[in-house]
Amino acid sequence: MSDALSPKLAERLIEIVRADPGLMHVLRTVRALDLPDWRLVSGAVYQAVWNARTGRPSGYGIKDYDLAYFDGSDLSYEAEDVVIKQVAAAFDEPFRSQVEVRNQARVHLWFQNRFGEPYEPLHATDEALGRFVAPTFAVGVRLEADDTITVAAPFGLEDVFAMVVRPNPNRPLAKGWVKTVENARGRWPELTVVEPA
Repeated sequence: MSDALSPKLAERLIEIVRADPGLMHVLRTVRALDLPDWRLVSGAVYQAVWNARTGRPSGYGIKDYDLAYFDGSDLSYEAEDVVIKQVAAAFDEPFRSQVEVRNQARVHLWFQNRFGEPYEPLHATDEALGRFVAPTFAVGVRLEADDTITVAAPFGLEDVFAMVVRPNPNRPLAKGWVKTVENARGRWPELTVVEPA
């Protein structure tokens, strides 16, 4: 597993994202909303790679599109809810129900109550990726104003393309591990799972 983002794998990821009509629709729609420090993260991104690697059609197994943004100016749920409603209004179904929005500036306020683990405040959306359950889940993309796609992947992309799910070394005993792995294996039985030590 590499700490550096391989340009070759990043370019391949961008090709896969561009070839996925659902991902591109979400990226174009969200870009127009001009949310602060936003990225489409996790499932829909790495699962697009898994579909490409296994010959499955675009969109197979994708249950939702996780949209992360960072706005520390107002940490109230009410402010986040305004953005959730703004995003929902920008989409028709099925995307309206599938795009899940979270202000990363607020996660520390509810994470411990929900997952039983402490969670230090974040300073940016990309910082959140380093705390995901597995390195293969820690990937995000954004469609920029000039139509380039930028990639954030603090653990690199090797696990994503190798279809390996291993514990995040920063969260080796994450509460959601078992359920998350079972869910992914049910849709992509080709996965290699490295269980926590």
